[in-house]
Amino acid sequence: MTRLFATLLAVAIGANANAQSPLVGAWEGSMNVGQELRLVFRIQEANGKLSGTMDSPDQKVTGIPVSSITSTADSVFIDMSNIGITYAGKYDNMAIAGVFKQSGMSLPLELKKTATPTEIVKPQTPKPPFTYTSEDVTFTNADKSISYGATISMPKMIDRKYPAVLLVTGSGPQNRDEEIMGHKPFAVIADYLTNRGYVVLRVDDRGVGQTTGDRSNATTADFAKDAGAAIDYLKTRKEVDAKRIGILGHSEGGMIAPMVASERKDIDFIVLLAGPGVKITELMEDQNAAVLKSSGLDEAVVNDYIKLYRSVEQVIITANSTQEARNRMQQALGAWQKAVPKTSQDAVGITDEKAAQQMIDEFAKVYENKWYNYFMKADPQPYLQRLSCKVLALNGEKDIQVLAKPNLEGIRQALMKSKSKKWETEELPGLNHLFQACKTCTSQEYAQLDETIS
Repeated sequence: MTRLFATLLAVAIGANANAQSPLVGAWEGSMNVGQELRLVFRIQEANGKLSGTMDSPDQKVTGIPVSSITSTADSVFIDMSNIGITYAGKYDNMAIAGVFKQSGMSLPLELKKTATPTEIVKPQTPKPPFTYTSEDVTFTNADKSISYGATISMPKMIDRKYPAVLLVTGSGPQNRDEEIMGHKPFAVIADYLTNRGYVVLRVDDRGVGQTTGDRSNATTADFAKDAGAAIDYLKTRKEVDAKRIGILGHSEGGMIAPMVASERKDIDFIVLLAGPGVKITELMEDQNAAVLKSSGLDEAVVNDYIKLYRSVEQVIITANSTQEARNRMQQALGAWQKAVPKTSQDAVGITDEKAAQQMIDEFAKVYENKWYNYFMKADPQPYLQRLSCKVLALNGEKDIQVLAKPNLEGIRQALMKSKSKKWETEELPGLNHLFQACKTCTSQEYAQLDETIS
């Protein structure tokens, strides 16, 4: 139940505390499942709270989110029950002796802390030596409240000025490479464009890596301000032609790019990679339906669920308090249960009253999440209609997070009303949300593919 609604509510994925937990770092071990299977847990700490991810190098899977990590003076419990996994152990200095459990199977697993965990390097990840100059930099926003960590890459010839592009990541805390499940798409894009004569700036998100700032209450509007600060920095660089600065945004970044460009006169072009072109409520309904269908659910069941989702979605964007939201969600769920067959309820995990309450709890969390609440109310159309810069909008044909046809049509309709004199939209055959050539084209496949971006 929790896994289903966590999947349905997801759009597409800190700062160190002063007294760091001894668990922070990478822990690697192997267990026998008929063959040796290596696992790597990467544990971080922000504001006194532990979080982490799990890699399975032998299965070429990285970045599986951990639901929660709890610890005492000498023990740790890692909860990934959303995918049927838990790990509990006792730790002493550089080792943890514990038990790994998954779907009723229990296996001993000893983890050792390592500075060099097994890495899964995708073939397209750029490797030195580079034919261009790459420099790690920091800059601040106008009021100096946030310091941004970034990498700027530039052609080696410095006797001229070059067009420049800022890369803006998708939703969730992302580093400057937009790293996800072993892939580093922004590193690949930056390498490609710099080799073709662009200055490229890619930046750690607010509260990620070398960038400061609190993202716990930040919204897309705040991230747009961060992008604006990055544009201001690009204009200070002597290598940059200030009349030819653009923004390339992926997913939510593709909504941020028009937000910034519609308010400034110094943006020459934007590139939208699966950037939203319709109201987010419409986009999320399409996304939920596509994700459920890709998981194998019958179309009739999917259609029944979307009726419930649409009702709850309206509560999220119109309720005035958490209690009001809960009450209205409860009413919507009750009406839905009376209207659809029990088979549809069971198929989406609402099997009893406890499961129904879990669903209400999950949706209430969405209502209370400031970023999500803002995002659900967003409409990219007004920003697109106010553009006057050049626009290239691309969507993967097989994208199940931002469906290509309705999304590109929304962008086309908006740009026809804009002042942009040069724009183009294109649906790219066979590509998913990360612009990989996909096979099953599910979100789970992202990690399994060697290709980072077509």
